[in-house]
Amino acid sequence: MSNTVGYAEIAANYRKQIQDGTLSPGETMPSLRQVCERYGVAQTTANRAYRALKMEGLTIAKAGVGTVVAGPISNNIGSRVQLFENTGKALDGGESSRILEVGTVGADELVAPRLDVAPGTPVHVRRRLVSRGGMPVHISSSYYPAYVIAAAPELAEPVSTGGSRELAAARLGHAQDRVLEEVTSRLATGAEKEHLGLTAGDVVVSQVVRTVTLTDDRVVEVAVKITGGATILRWTTSLVDNT
Repeated sequence: MSNTVGYAEIAANYRKQIQDGTLSPGETMPSLRQVCERYGVAQTTANRAYRALKMEGLTIAKAGVGTVVAGPISNNIGSRVQLFENTGKALDGGESSRILEVGTVGADELVAPRLDVAPGTPVHVRRRLVSRGGMPVHISSSYYPAYVIAAAPELAEPVSTGGSRELAAARLGHAQDRVLEEVTSRLATGAEKEHLGLTAGDVVVSQVVRTVTLTDDRVVEVAVKITGGATILRWTTSLVDNT
């Protein structure tokens, strides 16, 4: 190949293969020498491409083996919002979503205070299983107050909207402003183990609770995301002061 290929193009090629499942979790990546030969680049360029993949959480170094594809990755909401703005899609390459449940439930002690309602207040839930490359990554349960469903009744239907939170924000006339994400661990329920393909008796899962607020300070969504222990929760935060 042409020696004009840059590290970003090399990284993009392997990123796509990881996201669409061509390169699966645990699989060994080509050596730096092989990358140099394939793309006709210097080792510094190949190393820079691999460093980009590592910083994105897509690969990890494994002693005695080399660079391997990391386990399933679940992006944080910031990445999802940016993805939707750039592509109009809520799912990344190689991802799919299957709706598990849509309906009305009583807000429990986890959801109620974040929606600022009393426990037991009827709220709407959309529960779905997100997979990447055919492998289950996380279960996401989104809870919406009555005023969100009134503005976006499509969310009461068991079909994909292509961006439920974005649809609700647009209908309410206010952009998403901030999100609080709280991470903890707990034992998986029987249903969660079944959907995520977890087979051990007692399985610890990561639970991410996110509360999304609009520019008018109304909560548009409280979501509870459950991931297995092999799933990497990924955040990227800029340390540059842009003020």
